[in-house]
Amino acid sequence: MSEEKKQEEILEEFNSIGEDLPGIDDAKEQTIEEDSLEQQLANALADAEEQRDQKMRLAAEFENYKKRMMREKTAVIKYAGEPVFREILATVDNLERAIAQGEAEGVDAEQGLSALIEGVQLILKSLVTTLEKFEVTSIESVGELFDPSNHEALTMEASDTVPANHVLNEFEKGYQYKDRLLRAAKVIVSSGEKAE
Repeated sequence: MSEEKKQEEILEEFNSIGEDLPGIDDAKEQTIEEDSLEQQLANALADAEEQRDQKMRLAAEFENYKKRMMREKTAVIKYAGEPVFREILATVDNLERAIAQGEAEGVDAEQGLSALIEGVQLILKSLVTTLEKFEVTSIESVGELFDPSNHEALTMEASDTVPANHVLNEFEKGYQYKDRLLRAAKVIVSSGEKAE
């Protein structure tokens, strides 16, 4: 036999021995598989940690958002009347001017009184305009049918001109804010024709 033939036979024998031994290839595959599982576990743990961090950041952001909204809501409620009061300050200024004008020296009393009345009428008109700007309107009562949801009856009087259960006169105007009653009108209600 030649030397080459001998080497081939030895090689074949060696290969056949490797095939007969169980687990050599399985061990290689198992090692590769274990490395892969360890890598997958490491990746999964890293992903879980990242998700936890994102969740914690999101929870903190939401908590900050809630606190900011509560502060803003408190400020809005606290200062809700500011625009109304700012508008009313102009009326206060006009009333102070009217009083100062009425107290001015060297002015005829009758002339001062008429100027004061005219000034107060202008101030009232300005104040009513301001109220209407904020959707506060007066309730028309005189001559209307008595409505207990808008009127407060103080007394009843007989009247030949106003039918029974209608408003004869009002002591105090009623007002409503948007569609809600702000103050009921205090009225005198007609009891019908006078008895002769």
